[in-house]
Amino acid sequence: MMILAIVLLGLGVGVLVGLLGIGGGVVLVPAIVYLLGMDQHMAQGTSLLILLPPLGLGALIVYWKRGQVDLVAGILCALGMLLGGYFGSRMAIPLSSQNLKGFFGAFLMLVSILLWRKTMRDGGTGSPEDANKSNV
Repeated sequence: MMILAIVLLGLGVGVLVGLLGIGGGVVLVPAIVYLLGMDQHMAQGTSLLILLPPLGLGALIVYWKRGQVDLVAGILCALGMLLGGYFGSRMAIPLSSQNLKGFFGAFLMLVSILLWRKTMRDGGTGSPEDANKSNV
């Protein structure tokens, strides 16, 4: 039964990655903590292992075919993430699981508030055509 739960968790996170373009860890880490009962450090480490090979490849293919990928920006940001991931993990390991979980939750709340405020401020229908108009 646990194997099925883990596979279904992966499927659900994969759908959200493709649908919302989010990093799977935003959904995966809390799900691993609460649904599988792992502590925060183990959940984050497991999330990194899970995301390393498929990191949105399926979703990337769809966006690539529609011309919605900036290759240079993606490669440069990936290089920054490589270094940032190393240093961020060095900072996370000494923290208690409780503090790490608190930082993670505060980050999610901050991002949620910022996205909500931007949506309220920008207006529009949220259609891809509106996004293209604002980038011209």
